[in-house]
Amino acid sequence: MLFDIFQHHINKALDDLVASGDLPADLDRKNVTLEPPRDPSHGDLSTNAAMVLSKAAGAKPRDLAEKIVEKLAALEDVKAAEMAGPGFINLRVSDAVLLTELREIEALGADYGRSTKGQGVTVNVEYVSANPTGPMHMGHCRGAVVGDALADLLEFIGHKVIREYYVNDAGAQVDILAESVHIRYREALGETILAIPEGLYPGDYLKPVGWALAQQYGDKYVDAPIDKWLPIFRKAAVAGMMDMIRADLALLGIKHDVFSSEAELHAAGKADAAEAVLRSRDLVYDGVLEKPKGKTIDDWEAVELPLFRSTQFGDDQDRPIKKSNGSWTYFGGDLAYHFQKAQKADELIDIWGADHSGTVKRIKAAVAALTEGKTKFDVKLIQMVRLLRDGEPEKMSKRSGNFVTIADMVEEVGKDAVRFTMLTRKADAQMDFDFAKVTEASKDNPVFYVQYAHARIQSTLRKAADEENISRSADHLDKLGAEELDLIKQAAQFPRIVESAAMSREPHRIAFYLNDLAAAFHAFWNMGNDRPEMRIIMVNDPAMTSARLFLAKYLGQVIKNGLALMGVSAADKM
Repeated sequence: MLFDIFQHHINKALDDLVASGDLPADLDRKNVTLEPPRDPSHGDLSTNAAMVLSKAAGAKPRDLAEKIVEKLAALEDVKAAEMAGPGFINLRVSDAVLLTELREIEALGADYGRSTKGQGVTVNVEYVSANPTGPMHMGHCRGAVVGDALADLLEFIGHKVIREYYVNDAGAQVDILAESVHIRYREALGETILAIPEGLYPGDYLKPVGWALAQQYGDKYVDAPIDKWLPIFRKAAVAGMMDMIRADLALLGIKHDVFSSEAELHAAGKADAAEAVLRSRDLVYDGVLEKPKGKTIDDWEAVELPLFRSTQFGDDQDRPIKKSNGSWTYFGGDLAYHFQKAQKADELIDIWGADHSGTVKRIKAAVAALTEGKTKFDVKLIQMVRLLRDGEPEKMSKRSGNFVTIADMVEEVGKDAVRFTMLTRKADAQMDFDFAKVTEASKDNPVFYVQYAHARIQSTLRKAADEENISRSADHLDKLGAEELDLIKQAAQFPRIVESAAMSREPHRIAFYLNDLAAAFHAFWNMGNDRPEMRIIMVNDPAMTSARLFLAKYLGQVIKNGLALMGVSAADKM
């Protein structure tokens, strides 16, 4: 692929300079970059090789750049090599290289952009992990899409990916859920429920769980003491909610490989095991927390607790892993859970809501301590989405009564619009989701604009198929001119964009790239409206038509590949 070819050329030029004694052999090249220049008029590719290597080489950047330029300019793949500014090197690639790249897209098809950069390293991506207390709502949607798209990206560049959902089924909220289900159970048996008590979950979505329990147990638990039915109803409620959550996520095309239960984690003694490991390394000790700010002596009592030495890993203070009653703190449970994940993965990535930003430092400290720094750990924080309808805040849902569910969204605007829109901004930036705008058929709606580019290409190919003397082969690609070659240059960036999006954990880069590629194709198409000789189908010039159809088809392939990474379909008709 284009960038791999020229990365090889640059490395070969540097190797030659090492052989000639112009560069020392042990130079670290990891900071040498190859990318399109910001200003396309400067060339097709730019490298900072001379800038980053000159100091260690004991040379001036421009002097080193001249030697590198001399090597690169002699290559058949290079149309021109020029030095710019303090020592940057700009390259213009040959037409033959671009046409070879287009044939590469044809040869690889759906695998164009795929790589082995991940080298089979196992990455655990945990995302969604909403409390199992009701249907998935808008607050869960963005993190779900970002996590799923990131997992797809990591797989595409050669990682083994574990998609995990952490089921928080051990907290007080699950007892509240079970009590709420008990009311629906009694209702299913004929009891009139006038109002759901405050503090319980009022949603009608609990009725099916209550009905199923009524069918299974009859009136056995109507008047039974709470300790008799609570464990049974808790288990049934969580199972019912997880079935609902899986169904909601499936509407977005999201599936997880692993569902880890917090309750099972504690029952299996995983938290105790994690504490034992940390105590063996003197990273957990029994101590007293500092008096909280704002508390007086009368309303605060010092209590000895097991504390994790998180300050040794950059945290603000040491953190308790158990409460005074001996139960685990949220942090203690999370610590054990991440220890469990780290035993099956080389890297961990958590997708969290921005409201959890305060816990990032302590969990990073815990993972570093438990794995002795061997397991990489990253947290991606997802900002909230503001729902709008024609610019006004959207609050209510016909289905739930007090929040907009994922099912509501998908039913109204479709999976593709939801997924694409959630990836149109960087995850840690706030965004608006306007129901009217995400279904608007205009260039201001990115999902429409990109899908329309693919649909327009497919329509053109269908129209050409009706012409007997027109083919779409690679036989006449040498007829393509500067405008067409510019489109190939844009398409050739796809593998690099995929790699950078995966490595930076930023799937929104794919959406940005596809919007730019679609814009370039639409501009080329519109050129034909003013200049007949630039139309894709020209019956009187079958050779040029064949070449342009081949180009269009494989531009469409790149768009399709990018959309697939976002979990969005490539429309054939619109």
